[in-house]
Formats: sequence, C-alpha cells, structure tokens
Amino acid sequence: MFINNFDPVAIEIFSLEIRWYSLAYIMGILIGWYLAKKIFVNKNIYSRFDDYITFIIIGLILGGRIGYVLFYNFDFYINNPVDIFKVWQGGMSFHGGVIGIIITSIIFAKKNDDDVFEYLDVVALVSPIGIFFGRIANFINSELYGPITNVPWAVIFINIDSLPRHPAQLYEALLEGLVLFLILIYFKKKFLNKPGLISGLFLIFYSIFRFFIEFYRLPDEQLGYIILNLSMGQLISLLFFLSGVILFYLKYENP
Repeated sequence: MFINNFDPVAIEIFSLEIRWYSLAYIMGILIGWYLAKKIFVNKNIYSRFDDYITFIIIGLILGGRIGYVLFYNFDFYINNPVDIFKVWQGGMSFHGGVIGIIITSIIFAKKNDDDVFEYLDVVALVSPIGIFFGRIANFINSELYGPITNVPWAVIFINIDSLPRHPAQLYEALLEGLVLFLILIYFKKKFLNKPGLISGLFLIFYSIFRFFIEFYRLPDEQLGYIILNLSMGQLISLLFFLSGVILFYLKYENP
C-alpha cells in the first residue's frame, strides 16, 4: 500500500513557492504546444498557431476559474467576491476551462477568417497530455481523492487521514490522459480528416471516462451529490457527452 506524503511545493526560493500544480500547467502547455506544431497543425493555420496559444492560455485560466466559481462554489464566492481573484489558493474547473478555450478559439478564428475546428481539433489532440500532468499534480497535492477501499493499490493520503483510499487522480491520469490520447491519435490516423470530428470524439470519450471515474472520487465537500446520487462533475459530463455526440454527428454527416 502506497503512502502519499508529498509536499505540494516543488521548489522554494526564498519566500517564492513554485507548486507542482503550476508546473503541471506549464509542462502541459509547453509539451502540447511542441507536439501540436511538430505533428498536428496543418499548413493553413501553422503561421498563426503561436499567436493562438496566447488565446488558449487566457481561455483556459479564465474559463477554469469562472467555471469553478459558478459550478462548484458559487455560494462562497458570491459572498466573498474578492476571493475569486485568489487563484493561487486553488479552485479550477476542467469543464470551465474547455468552455473558455472554445470561446477564445471562436474569437481568434473569426478574427483570422479560419475554421475554428482546425484549431479546436489540435487542442483536443494534445489536451490529454495536460490532463495527465494535471491529475498527477492532484495526486501529489492529495486532492480529488477517492473513497475508502481495500484494493491492493489503495493509497493513504497522510495529509487527509490514515485510511486507504482509491487514487482517483491516477485513474483519471490513465484514462483521461494516456488512453484518451491514444484513442484520438488512432482515429486521427485511421479515417478522420474532417474538421470537428476529433473535437466531438474528445468530448465523448473524456465525458465517458470522467463520468465513471467520479464513482471512485469523492464529490466536492461543499456540494456533495446533486441529484440521483450524481456529482456535479458527472452532470456536466453528461452535457458535454451530448454536445460531443451532436457535434460528431453534424460534422460527419455535413462536413
């Protein structure tokens, strides 16, 4: 049984703390950027892709933060609005980040008279890399852990309690990161060359993985389970799944 007693601070220089979560964001963006330019970006948008990355970062951070505020802790932030800007205290929503990226991508594509899905498909292909690093950081931070269990691979998170728990963060890193990446690469190489199809598949498979992993991950304490014993993450994943199915169908039938 593994005992998790990691320090969430990766590097400390005088009073400056660099946390693993920040490094995960940076690594995900840099590696995703490199692979996108090296492999996935087509010649139509290649010269503009570096400028597009700025829009991606803005959409990811703003969308992730606003999504967390609205979806997961609205009551607290409506009474403490100044705390919305205290991003260093934690609190980001993956689904909110996706929405933010979609919005900024639409703005950038319209500005340059491009098909937005030429950008979003590339982001979808490399996003699992960032997800992988992010979930590993969640594991190091002892957050987003699962319920008590006796499975052989259970983990004791010392910063939480002394009980063995499902390492839900590692489940997500495996499925939403590595497996999702391989699935999207397979379909990209196999037969999908129509803009929008990869984006639709990303929404579909990510939502499936996230929905089922949430059964092995405790819900946010301030929310608990919402309806039908489902968490907020599962409910939003259902909406994203439906959106992915609709997008895939529309792009497949009407390229």
